Amino acid sequence: MVAVRAFEKYGIGLTVEQLGRQWLENNAGSWGSSEQALILLKRGVKPPDTGHPRYNKLWWTIGPEFSSDVYGALTPGMPNVAATLARNLGHINGYAEGTDGAVFVSGMVSLAFVEKDTHSIVRKAASLIHPDSPYRKCLDMVITMADSGSNAEQIFRAIDERWGIEYPATNNAVVNGGIVAASVWFGDGDFDKTLQLAVHAADFADTDCNAANSASVVAAMHGMKALPSEQVAELRDRIQGKEMGPLQLTPPVDESISELARRTVRIGEAILISHGARDEGDAIRIPVQDPVTQPAELFKLADLMQYWNPDWTMERGGFGGAGGGMPGIRGITYLDGQVLATYPRDEIRGTVLRRTINLGPTPSLTFKAGVDVGRAWQLQVYVNDKKIFDKLIDGLYESRQSDLRHWEDISIDLSDYKNQRVVLRLYQRVLVPHHEAGDAYWRDLTVR
Repeated sequence: MVAVRAFEKYGIGLTVEQLGRQWLENNAGSWGSSEQALILLKRGVKPPDTGHPRYNKLWWTIGPEFSSDVYGALTPGMPNVAATLARNLGHINGYAEGTDGAVFVSGMVSLAFVEKDTHSIVRKAASLIHPDSPYRKCLDMVITMADSGSNAEQIFRAIDERWGIEYPATNNAVVNGGIVAASVWFGDGDFDKTLQLAVHAADFADTDCNAANSASVVAAMHGMKALPSEQVAELRDRIQGKEMGPLQLTPPVDESISELARRTVRIGEAILISHGARDEGDAIRIPVQDPVTQPAELFKLADLMQYWNPDWTMERGGFGGAGGGMPGIRGITYLDGQVLATYPRDEIRGTVLRRTINLGPTPSLTFKAGVDVGRAWQLQVYVNDKKIFDKLIDGLYESRQSDLRHWEDISIDLSDYKNQRVVLRLYQRVLVPHHEAGDAYWRDLTVR
């Protein structure tokens, strides 16, 4: 609805910055990367920065994916137009894997208006995403397994085993995108079957959004006749509400669903005609597009270092589970201003910050190390292959009832290595006996 309002206000050339203004006006963005985007918008950060990993710590989650159906609905038979809209406007609340999800779902919806084979829809929409993307690699796995005779349950398990370790949050884009793909593939264009597949796919996934995305493809294939009439009737052609999660909507929503559809059609017709469709009075003649793979949009967690401290590298940082998942899960690697937060992808080996440097005559290493209250991690510092510092960074201090982060000033004398070229390694270990693991926070990392 927010996107439709923005198109109506700013026209079919809508930019992501204009969409951001509409988000602010409507107070949109309740959870995950969308919540982060709204927080950033209110701080004065402009899109597309609101979705970029430099600012949005949940850039790799499903915010763009679950809000991208509309771009496919606006562009039937034109998956490349849908994908471009989804990528560009999806940057309001995501990047790379996050916006890959938007491209895939919008592409499927667009294609479903002109394709009646769900296998073809999934294949063609997947081809919109560059093969180097982790999201595309997950889709390729789904397609390869399905072609080889695996059933839906086997594929769901494989998605979870292969990609759920890499992206453990329930709201990550890659696992959920694979679930959506398999649900559409094996749903065979049947609304109830597709819905049930998406809902029962996994114990640790974003079920409601996956079901909505999957069912949107079926609805685009068949129209209203695909939808269960009894459930449609219960809606009474109305969507109403004053709040979304913790947010008060501005203004409160009270819309006719059928009128929203008509408004979407008006915007879609204008977009189609601007891309070569012909209005023949009683019909729109659309030149159906073959999908074209978009340029790669890639980002690794280690790339955060170029924004935080490019003299150092990071290894084995993990996406973690914060921002979506079971209560109490800790661990997510992100950048918050001048603070780098880390949690290891591999809890046994830990996260490491590394730098090779020529030390001067009076060298030292200083930084601030932080931890959340109630959590802990082990800090270890190596010069070359020698461990020179080992300290528990412990949030279980006397004022632990506070919700403030605990910081410690670390200062290490490196005079034993003066005028030498050395490798510095700073480890975050999280498997600490009798302590609950937590993020490491790093600030003001300096070698003198």
